Amino acid sequence: MKKLDWYILKKFLRVFFFSIFLFAVIAIVIDISEKTDDFVRSGLSAAEIFTHYYIGFIPHIIALLFPLFVFIAVIFFTSKMAGQTEIVAILASGTTYNRWLRPYWIGGLLLGLLLWVSNQWIVPKANNIRGSFEAAYIDAHSSYNALLSSSTDIYFRIDSFTYAGIYNYDTANNRGNGFFAYKVDNGKVVYNLRAENIQWDTATKNWRLLEVIERKVLDDKEIVTALTEVRKNYPFKPVDIEKDKYQKNKLTTPQLIKQIKLEEIRGSESIKELKIERYRRDASPFTVLLLTLIGGIIAGKKVRGGSGSHLALGFIIAAVFIITDQFSTIFSTKGNLPPLLAAWIPNLIFIWVVYYLYKKAPK
Repeated sequence: MKKLDWYILKKFLRVFFFSIFLFAVIAIVIDISEKTDDFVRSGLSAAEIFTHYYIGFIPHIIALLFPLFVFIAVIFFTSKMAGQTEIVAILASGTTYNRWLRPYWIGGLLLGLLLWVSNQWIVPKANNIRGSFEAAYIDAHSSYNALLSSSTDIYFRIDSFTYAGIYNYDTANNRGNGFFAYKVDNGKVVYNLRAENIQWDTATKNWRLLEVIERKVLDDKEIVTALTEVRKNYPFKPVDIEKDKYQKNKLTTPQLIKQIKLEEIRGSESIKELKIERYRRDASPFTVLLLTLIGGIIAGKKVRGGSGSHLALGFIIAAVFIITDQFSTIFSTKGNLPPLLAAWIPNLIFIWVVYYLYKKAPK
């Protein structure tokens, strides 16, 4: 890399890390003001709150707005360079426009790689810390979550042909007062099981069923068996049937891939949300590169409005990107849009935005 690359890259990284640090401080202050009552109610010390909550909250909020702050940082320092006629001097010296964009490519790739690594392993572990704290000390006192937790009946698919349900399931003790499972073959029920009680045995790692009635439906007869106790090695555990709104955010990418395969077997309704999360972890780093190039091309042109007009245009583009991302997610989770396409639609659209801006940029 030449002096020009280091000069632009240092400005880029300096402005970005300063802005992201400043935003993290502001986000913590706002979050503390909103959760003060919950922190007091928890009875934890300031050090415990930081290690049990904010050590996970900070990576989460930074990763959430990482592409946006890359975009703002690029527009800010590039428009300042354009306002001081530095870019005009660089191009007038014989440097080609593509050569001038090289440090933006390098910076976008470096920050995109950083976000990709974080999305795969670091952020999920941070979300595990944050989610566990919120579930224990914040959501537990929410009237909305209290209403959800009061509904203790659970229905799910064990595999492609077997359906099950548990009545009055107690997540604290991992037991339910009623359990049923039935298997369907060619549209007909061929097996049915009902148990008065079901409980997870932590010692043997299987399910203990009490007062069981099994029915096997054959072509010309039905076999009914009554048993006092049955042990079943079902392919689900207590953690799999507990309601956890943070689950997809807590799993590292290898764990998320395994969970997607398991939910596909069960035919779970949440499979699309898991897939979108999986594909978005790869799409977001590419977004960083695209927004870096868009910011550099837009702000590289000296205009009479200065940084203000560049920032205004940048926020409009960022708003369009966010809206596009939200709409594609809704169309996937509530409609028939494939999750892979939903995660990548914003990037596919903005590739053409980069191409159009590049062609129209004065060189």
